[in-house]
Amino acid sequence: MDLNLIPKIKHANSDNFFLLAGPCAIESEEMALRIAEQVVTIADKLKIPYVFKGSFKKANRSRIDSFTGIGDEKALKILRKVSETFDVPTVTDIHEISDAAMAAEYVDVLQIPAFLVRQTDLVVAAAKTGKVVNLKKGQFMSPGAMQHAVQKVKDAGSDKAWITDRGTMFGYQDMIVDFRGIPEMRAFAPTVLDVTHSLQQPNQTSGVTGGRPDMIGTIARAGIAAGVDGLFIETHFDPANAKSDGANMLDIQYLEKLLTDLSAIRKVINTL
Repeated sequence: MDLNLIPKIKHANSDNFFLLAGPCAIESEEMALRIAEQVVTIADKLKIPYVFKGSFKKANRSRIDSFTGIGDEKALKILRKVSETFDVPTVTDIHEISDAAMAAEYVDVLQIPAFLVRQTDLVVAAAKTGKVVNLKKGQFMSPGAMQHAVQKVKDAGSDKAWITDRGTMFGYQDMIVDFRGIPEMRAFAPTVLDVTHSLQQPNQTSGVTGGRPDMIGTIARAGIAAGVDGLFIETHFDPANAKSDGANMLDIQYLEKLLTDLSAIRKVINTL
């Protein structure tokens, strides 16, 4: 899919990977704008096509008392403000059929969560909005099985689909990335590697998902070497106190060095 079809996308013809990055969840307008400003500056410097990511609500949580959001419309309006303030496209995940049309009024890319990617009605509703649909591979699915999710988008009348690998369950409490799946899924649609969720350690006895942020650089570099089209990275200026997925998010102070290194690797890959 041509990145130029996404409103406000910059550097679409730079031959660099594209980036979906931002906080796990929209916690406040101040935090969203603060993170977006830093990532936009880095992306422009490195000529990385960039889409700001933020969940307007978190429906999939381990415990009922976990943070789920600040209010749907309030969070979606913040995503719109980020887009207008920094002139960048935005992406958010949806969980119910009714979310599709609502979120499409505010963002440019609709994301189907990994646990819901086999929900036909949800995928079709997202496709029918005309927005790009980012299909996250289920932790329980093979790379080859994602061709059917992509086909659902096509059968709904859209050719705007991405696949995002977010790891595969490795036992009960760990994830692993099988890089053999990258070229396999790229045969179906542009493919993104979700670096931070691939390093989750779910199903902890505390009911709070753990993670291995120390391995973000390793997984991201391997993904670029394997030929991914884009990267998905959740980042925060205070991961330890983030309201969602803090255990696997990248501290934003390390983002520029990481993206600089990854851009250098991409340049080498482009020459091969």
